[in-house]
Amino acid sequence: MQFQKTPGWLDWYQGPSKPRFKLPVGAVDAHCHVFGPGEEFPYAPERKYTPCDASKQQLFALRDQLGFARNVIVQATCHGADNRALVDALLHSDGKARGVATVRRDVCDEELQAMHAAGVRGVRFNFVKRLVDFTPKDELMEIAGRIAKFGWHVVIYFEAVDLPELWDFFTGLPTTVVVDHMGRPDVSKPLDGPEFELFLKFMRQHPNVWSKVSCPERLSLSGPKALDGEQAAYRDVVPFARRVVEEFPDRVLWGTDWPHPNLKDHMPDDGLLVDFIPHIAPTAELQQKLLVDNPMRLYWPEQVKG
Repeated sequence: MQFQKTPGWLDWYQGPSKPRFKLPVGAVDAHCHVFGPGEEFPYAPERKYTPCDASKQQLFALRDQLGFARNVIVQATCHGADNRALVDALLHSDGKARGVATVRRDVCDEELQAMHAAGVRGVRFNFVKRLVDFTPKDELMEIAGRIAKFGWHVVIYFEAVDLPELWDFFTGLPTTVVVDHMGRPDVSKPLDGPEFELFLKFMRQHPNVWSKVSCPERLSLSGPKALDGEQAAYRDVVPFARRVVEEFPDRVLWGTDWPHPNLKDHMPDDGLLVDFIPHIAPTAELQQKLLVDNPMRLYWPEQVKG
């Protein structure tokens, strides 16, 4: 099938720079996507957007260019619950990728087992209303109970203002819970204000909750943007991400979010995004945990010693 990109769609940055920050050996890009290609893996009829194609080969080339050893590929909403593109990428990764799928209540155990064998280790529940239609919470809780038997975790994507109404559901999940992008805080509000403090309370009170400190390009209001060699990009996001990294060093992950779906304002240079990392994880010990130890423990536990 031929697909027409959503009008105004921004394709990913061509020819990203080589990061100045040297990633620790074994670093994991713990949040990225593959899109299609649509002719091989059609986009879902119920999708809210039509992206550019972003193939597994292009993702793996970026991984090598930036200096990562592994990827965690997250199912994108444009593919709905059709995980074929994701599974195909995992099967062609030589064991260097794990995945987070989207499943519905009618998924059978054989399908879950096949996804597990391919490298899927979690499911994603999306609560961002402009991206997905509402799925009943009882259905999601049923899915969570089933995937818990495989040792998988739940990734949750929501916006900060919605945390109070979702709190009881999130805290009832029977698995490790990984929050995408710190729950999308409003970085124009105070770091110690009630909205972000509620998110920190969520993590403090529930040791099964982890957070990705990713996507400053989505959260930043004042920049500067990760373009033209900028070495101090997205300064308004740094205090929020650094606070999470320093308070919860064993429960944080980082990822590029390549190929950056639905960005409206600009498309960041992924090499400069990597250079954002030492601003939020300023010591070698914090960098090792964020980029190697934590993602390995969650996604490749069988390869972790001790």
